[in-house]
Amino acid sequence: MLTHLDSAQEIAISTVINTINEPRKVTKMYALTKQPIKLLQRGFTLVELLIVVIILAILAAIVIPQFSSSTVDAQEAALDSNLNALRSAIELYKAQHNGKYPGQVAATGATCSVGAAGTGAVDTSLAVISQLTLYSDASGKTCTGAATQTTLGPYLRKGFPADSITNSAAIAIQLTGAALAPSAATGGWAYDNKTGQIVMNSNALDSKGVAYSSH
Repeated sequence: MLTHLDSAQEIAISTVINTINEPRKVTKMYALTKQPIKLLQRGFTLVELLIVVIILAILAAIVIPQFSSSTVDAQEAALDSNLNALRSAIELYKAQHNGKYPGQVAATGATCSVGAAGTGAVDTSLAVISQLTLYSDASGKTCTGAATQTTLGPYLRKGFPADSITNSAAIAIQLTGAALAPSAATGGWAYDNKTGQIVMNSNALDSKGVAYSSH
């Protein structure tokens, strides 16, 4: 026959049951915490390291060509920018020098109250550079300073630029007036002082398959 238990007896029985179950809880908790500790202590296997290396190699193969392509695009954009600056400077020089293009007359012979006289004989690259980067008078004579006699220019205040592909600033002068058509990948600039045309002195192709001399 079941008898009714008072509250004190219920508390006592509950305490006994909890005491019996406590070791089981401790054992289970130990089992749960022991496994992560073992996992933390375990190192990478050779297979796992090889997988990581392969993934990194694949990512490098994808990313590096994109950086290379960006570099080429930047170089070609800089080439176009330099050509635009050169062509604008040449046309402005012609407008202010009685229709003469840079290099058609000598850059020498100026009497300079400021700075020194420029150099460069007629039909030479040195005359082209002097007349575009120094101060000049209407006849094309140049000075390194802004003298009272030389009030025009400079048209290229940061100096004569190099082409951004080969980093050459050399100028090959043509005197025929014919369209420029470089026959080799020389680099630098090809310039005709009869027409004022200037192109990159190279028949190499850009990233789009177009000759650099066509830019």
